[in-house]
Amino acid sequence: MENDRYAKELEVAVRVVHVACALCRRVQEKLFSNDSDHVLSKDDDSPVTVADFSVQATVSWLLSSTFGVENVSIVAEEDIQTISKDDSANLLAAVVNTVNESLALASNYGLQSPESTLGNSEVLEAIRRCNSTGGLRGRHWILDPVDGTLGFVRGDQYAVALALIEDGNALLGVLGCPNYPLKAESLNYNYQHHHETMSESSSPVCDTSEKGCILYARKGSGEAWLQPLISRDKVLEWPNYAQLIRVSSVDDPALATLCEPVERANSNHSFTAGLAHSVGLRKQPLRVHSMVKYAAIARGDAEIFMKFARSGYKEKIWDHAAGVVIVEEAGGVVTDAGGRPLDFSKGMYLECLDRGIIACSGITLHEKLIAAVYASWDSSNL
Repeated sequence: MENDRYAKELEVAVRVVHVACALCRRVQEKLFSNDSDHVLSKDDDSPVTVADFSVQATVSWLLSSTFGVENVSIVAEEDIQTISKDDSANLLAAVVNTVNESLALASNYGLQSPESTLGNSEVLEAIRRCNSTGGLRGRHWILDPVDGTLGFVRGDQYAVALALIEDGNALLGVLGCPNYPLKAESLNYNYQHHHETMSESSSPVCDTSEKGCILYARKGSGEAWLQPLISRDKVLEWPNYAQLIRVSSVDDPALATLCEPVERANSNHSFTAGLAHSVGLRKQPLRVHSMVKYAAIARGDAEIFMKFARSGYKEKIWDHAAGVVIVEEAGGVVTDAGGRPLDFSKGMYLECLDRGIIACSGITLHEKLIAAVYASWDSSNL
């Protein structure tokens, strides 16, 4: 039956992301205990943590053990160059320890654990296996192990994103959001309070109560689901109190909430602000790290996400694939700024992207924003 297609893949993906989220929470607790070995810097100066590499190795191992190494192709963000350097011995040791700790708990999530502890070479091989470049043919898992690493190291919002693409089409999307409030009404307060307290203290409190969830969807189902994360001493019962989620019904720009990236490095906030003003948005934007922006729209906590990259920046498929599937199945609309669906068939990048990305809770807001882009683009400096 059509409804049963990809059912196993989706369930396994959700269980795997549960494991990854639990891993991230443990690493974050250690991170705020001032362990300096837990953060390095990539060549592009974005922070890399034990969580990035550990999640990638753990997801790679779990998918390969479930579906068979020969059947699993993974496109993921991290490579082993940084972690393989001689001066990264402490980082590698921390990753190996974290991976083994997580895989030992895999049975709590309905997944198989290794028969014996993984060594350095096995963990490095699991990371290295995530070297696919995707493309138009075949089945590829798309992984961003920690999307919004800067948010992660600040104790702010971040996500574990896993999608399945087959023959260029994004079919499944799973987003783990360990710091996302379960109660929508506490969302704005949490963001405001967090940034106020972060200015006073360098070590945020990692309170995991009343927050942490996984969102997931299968393309064409017309359904998007949310599961709460489970505490570390619990066993995951499928489908874990999953509830249907739906986008907001707000279509008046004056009442709509805009999500936008926190980082200014790869997004033009001034152009976004001009667009927002031109269509009549009145609320202050919600600046959020990572694909949690897609989660906010899918759950109805916000209505709009726009991103217009600066010249030369290329959008990666792992930053969008999972979120796009979830928003669309929750009733939303995601296209490039020309109104075309995002194309995940060109490899690791969203090639031929028309100016930017616009995600909305509904077609009315979406059409107004597309029209505003055409009206104001020529005067922009993008």
